Amino acid sequence: MSRVANEPIVVPKSVEVTLKDGGIAVKGSKGVLEMMLKDQISVTQDEDGCLRVDFTSDSDKAMAGTTRALINNMVTGVEEGWEKTLILNGVGYRAKATGSSINLTLGFSHPVDYSLPEGVSAETPSQTEIVLKGVDKQKVGQAAANIRAFRPPEPYKGKGIRYSDEHVRRKEAKKK
Repeated sequence: MSRVANEPIVVPKSVEVTLKDGGIAVKGSKGVLEMMLKDQISVTQDEDGCLRVDFTSDSDKAMAGTTRALINNMVTGVEEGWEKTLILNGVGYRAKATGSSINLTLGFSHPVDYSLPEGVSAETPSQTEIVLKGVDKQKVGQAAANIRAFRPPEPYKGKGIRYSDEHVRRKEAKKK
């Protein structure tokens, strides 16, 4: 049996969970998230508010653990929200968030405009820092990965866009 699926999901008082036929909806102070469930996976709610994930066949053990993790991320997202921070490292590299887009100057001959997906917002506390916030963990992470893909960090000087918690392994330059 999946060890992850055995763990109950504790739902805070401020979060409302609705179980529908074949799906689940989670509503909190930050927003609403919905997800469809596979036919072999079922979710039940205890009287104390905890959610439990069950599966019918042994071939769906891993999917039960994945479903439990996704529901837990939904509960955390609608209660607290998700956040990713990107750091720009390089001479002349800067970012500016305007509405639902980010204007990036990354050493190309032209500026790069990235339009954010729905449900993700961006802030630029400084010119070299981008903070992405949202309710859906997958959307926030994918937006951060798309922005990082414009100029990933290179190993010799460390220039590029990196996550705030990412460590770039530096290589030694060539010797003559």
